[in-house]
Amino acid sequence: MKNPHRKITGCALLLTLVFSGCSTHWSTSKRGSRDRAYIVYWPPSDSGRTRVAVKDLIDMKGVVTTAGSEFLAKNSPPAARDAACLRIARNRNVQFVGKTNLTELAVGVSGINDYFGTPKNPVTPKGRRIPGGSSSGSAVAVANGTADIAIGTDTAGSIRVPAACCGIVGLKTTFGLVPLDGVYPIAPNQLDTVGPMAKDVAHTVQGMDLLQEGFAGQYSRARAAKPSAGMIKVGRLRLSNTNPKVDRAVDDALSKTGFKVVTLDKAFQEKWSQAEKDAKTVAAANAWINDQKFNNQHGVTIRTMAIVMLGAFEYHTNYRAALKRQAAWKATLRRVFKKVDFIALPTLQTLPPTFSLFGGSPAFEALVLGQQNTAAVNFGGTPALAMPIPVEDKTVHVTSLQLIGPRLSEAALLNAGRLVEARCSR
Repeated sequence: MKNPHRKITGCALLLTLVFSGCSTHWSTSKRGSRDRAYIVYWPPSDSGRTRVAVKDLIDMKGVVTTAGSEFLAKNSPPAARDAACLRIARNRNVQFVGKTNLTELAVGVSGINDYFGTPKNPVTPKGRRIPGGSSSGSAVAVANGTADIAIGTDTAGSIRVPAACCGIVGLKTTFGLVPLDGVYPIAPNQLDTVGPMAKDVAHTVQGMDLLQEGFAGQYSRARAAKPSAGMIKVGRLRLSNTNPKVDRAVDDALSKTGFKVVTLDKAFQEKWSQAEKDAKTVAAANAWINDQKFNNQHGVTIRTMAIVMLGAFEYHTNYRAALKRQAAWKATLRRVFKKVDFIALPTLQTLPPTFSLFGGSPAFEALVLGQQNTAAVNFGGTPALAMPIPVEDKTVHVTSLQLIGPRLSEAALLNAGRLVEARCSR
């Protein structure tokens, strides 16, 4: 049912940018877990089976796919079939433990959800730092130990950002590797991917083996091909505005692991920055393309629709130009990967932000969006691994290293992550 008082136009949109989302992010979950990691939680019945949580952007037969939205929760029928990405997991008879929480319609990066409640980030006492989005519940479920593996989605960082915030491992897969049939669309023709999240590299490998037939064998071969870090060359990407503590943590992790490290030049930095902007433009424009139908619908928050409507601006002004640059960016990455095996940089430029005094406003979402170094990877279609590494800080003990590889290098990336983990785990 439409509500005429919710139309977002003109000055109302500008005011929404600053003041929407001022309602508390500590609202009570409607039917999920106490930590708000889940929208629907099914306590495991068999301790011997692998516990798998599924982001509620992915269809599961007989369960409503809410996409984190009150409107979809109340107006959508249960899914008629599983998403294609769950086929292997069903055949392996894993223990599905629930559908995990996320930012509404997956358009936010903070992890805040006003209707189902915001998942509590366990990295710091009292959960004062954001869990990251949009796969917030997936990261918290893994970090709290209620799931061995979580299956998330990543359009511009939605696996890697919450992994970074919650101190776990997250793998963004090569575009097109894992099927998207039955996954709620954000930018399915350019950016959307499905990938695993877990507490460590070994469980992430197990999660990837649930998404791609034969992956365990690929990983074994990658380990045998490059068993030591000295055989791996890493291009270090340095970006301005990065917290010095975070940069030092990345440098220390690479040095302790023993990679051959070279610094990537300023020309590549500039191309990266442009690709980051272009990817965010494409993501925002596609969110508007897919979600503009919810404007004026009761049960979709004004904050979410304000973010979606900003995508209309990107679509009409920058979208086509951004898409024209995508092929050149992919070519740039191919040239770099002829010189290095992987690219290394922080997943986030800062430690996980604390919640805003104004709640989850679009302005706060934009602030968090500006702190992530993830969208350019989606624009290039390549895989990337986010994993926790120690950082010297009084309140947060981990930050996140991001390793980016060429297309279809997931096994090699996880092998490199294994080497980092062996040297840098606390």
